[in-house]
Amino acid sequence: MSQIFYKLSDKVQKKIWDMGWKHFTPIQEKAIPVIIDTEKDVVLSSGTASGKTEAAFLPIISKIEETAPSVLKVLYVSPLKALINNQFERLQKLCEEMNIPVHRWHGDVSQHSKKKLIDNPAGILQITPESIESLFINRTRSLKQLFQDLEFIVIDELHAFIDTERGVQLRSLLSRIERYTKKPARIIGLSATIDNFSLVKKWVNCNNPDNVEIIEVKGFERDIYYSLMHFEKTKTGNYPLELYEDILELTRNYTSLIFFNSRAAVEEATVILNRLAQREGLGERYYAHHSSIAKAEREFVEKLMAESTGIKSVIATSSLELGIDIGEIDLVIQVDSTFTVSSLKQRLGRSGRKQGEGQYLQMYTTDKYGLLQSIAVMDLLLQGWTEPSKGYPYPYDILFHQIISICHQLNGIPLEELVSLISENAAFHELPESDIRMLIEHMIDRDYLEILTDTQELIVGLEGERLLRQKDFYSVFMTPEVYEVFYGTKNIGEIEKNFLLNEGDNIILAGQLWKIEEIDFQKNKVYVKKAVDGKPPRYSGGPGPLHPRIPERMHEILCSDCKFDFIDERAQTVLEELRTPYRYFNVKPDERIIWKTKECLLFETFTGTNIFRTLIWMLRYYGVDVVKTDGIGRMEIPVNDEFIDILQDIKRRRWSLESLLPYTREQEFFVSKYSYFLPPKLQIKMHGAHNVDIEGVLKFLDKFRIRIISLE
Repeated sequence: MSQIFYKLSDKVQKKIWDMGWKHFTPIQEKAIPVIIDTEKDVVLSSGTASGKTEAAFLPIISKIEETAPSVLKVLYVSPLKALINNQFERLQKLCEEMNIPVHRWHGDVSQHSKKKLIDNPAGILQITPESIESLFINRTRSLKQLFQDLEFIVIDELHAFIDTERGVQLRSLLSRIERYTKKPARIIGLSATIDNFSLVKKWVNCNNPDNVEIIEVKGFERDIYYSLMHFEKTKTGNYPLELYEDILELTRNYTSLIFFNSRAAVEEATVILNRLAQREGLGERYYAHHSSIAKAEREFVEKLMAESTGIKSVIATSSLELGIDIGEIDLVIQVDSTFTVSSLKQRLGRSGRKQGEGQYLQMYTTDKYGLLQSIAVMDLLLQGWTEPSKGYPYPYDILFHQIISICHQLNGIPLEELVSLISENAAFHELPESDIRMLIEHMIDRDYLEILTDTQELIVGLEGERLLRQKDFYSVFMTPEVYEVFYGTKNIGEIEKNFLLNEGDNIILAGQLWKIEEIDFQKNKVYVKKAVDGKPPRYSGGPGPLHPRIPERMHEILCSDCKFDFIDERAQTVLEELRTPYRYFNVKPDERIIWKTKECLLFETFTGTNIFRTLIWMLRYYGVDVVKTDGIGRMEIPVNDEFIDILQDIKRRRWSLESLLPYTREQEFFVSKYSYFLPPKLQIKMHGAHNVDIEGVLKFLDKFRIRIISLE
């Protein structure tokens, strides 16, 4: 052990010896002295399974072990209940000899356990942002006793919060907690994929970002073995049987985590792979896991994988992208490209957790541009690039939510005090005071807030109470309306209401085949029995905005002769076919091509989502009708001899958000759970910040030479 070992307390040193550790990981070597010897906030950035949790908690426990048995010292915030449950025993083992209690607080924890903590707060509390919100709503009298001795706030999977509405909610709640602590608690953030450290520092400590230490271990701590195989989808858009057969053969002797990009694809793959496995006498060995499967079913799969000694595989969406422990995974499979580099990095990190083992990734693609995107994403990952954090700009929607929460918590607050409280809150301190006042006035006008005539204090109004009493008030992210699906009394999962259902229909859910017996529209329940075939329900959702660097890299690959030794012969053939017109016309990386036919112009922008859609709104200003688009920045428009002139005029014109609004269709506006409740002016401001990139379009048109190539 290095000298850093002796910085830890005697009891923690003994625990390390008992666990049989021979050395610290690189992130632990760097983190322990900073947490022990300074009072800084710290962000730990290193790969999955690199020991970040221990890097944070070994020094924290050393600093709190004397007082933590009797007062609450650490708040551990996680994005998922399942992650809390996973980490619970891990933390208990670290703390057992120090008599430091570890508590969980989420919807599945008993009221008895919660009361026990409230009466005697001590040790470490694991919690989600939604459960912190519930404390402010339902346990207002206990907040001081609970938080007054807090010294550390550990935020796991920090990257999952920074750019989202949940991150704004969490940052607001942490600021509100500060009102009850004797001194500001130090924030320790943990992340496998994070960039744009200046923004991250401001998120962690907006008042003193220089007091935030970023500790980063770059690169891959294990060898990576990766390959890509291409199987073209059938004419009906289905995955070919040979793809499933290859997955079966590949996973025959390995425990695997198989990622698809949609819940429907997960369901279908689970049934087909189990049928193939049973045909070969391998039994049922594939299990579905996604957010629409009932929690008990998901937990069964997680436990089965963690404890199983046999060869089993989970087929999942991003529900298993974060660090939920499902045991040792030999192999990660990704079917079709992830939409972000950071997502692929997270998924790759689920394999190779055994000491000294490499990470194994098998990619499959099923259409030619998906192949190109997969190569680009993998190539950027190997270069060490990930999407930089961008934050969640102009969070008026979360401010609306937090104002209701604050007014309920304080049971009345004068207007000026509320404005001051919001302006000092780290989540909202950059918002103009005039906008804050506009929102409060709007909430009073709409009865979300009410002014008491005798004290002139603001309280929650009738419409605000209506929102406050809804069961999903604690969460700030949008969820679709659903039917719960039951087999007898057993809850299997959910089907979204936008999926057309009829009694007698056969469906796939939780990797099983079901026939719908009854639909109870009043209670939003569907009752099923077992069936022999079925189709997966359709689910809403899809890829988020694409960062410009990914489509740019795709275009660079088309313009190059670069060989990728990780792709198979079929993939290489498809890539060469895609490159052929680019080679023939000698297309350069700094060009963008408009392919002209008799019927239309196909403009291949290969740029990011926000730039692409802003360009579409600008083109509508000139009367250009964009007929068809795709996810990688290609648009089809009618033949227009003035198109290049229009693009030149776009560069010269002075654009504003307001000038684009008449050309933005209703379904193209920014929408969040609480954006509907905002004044129109603030809705538009959020739309501009989240969906519009005028500067990006102008830079794009300056950076790339637009060239028309006629194919007539």
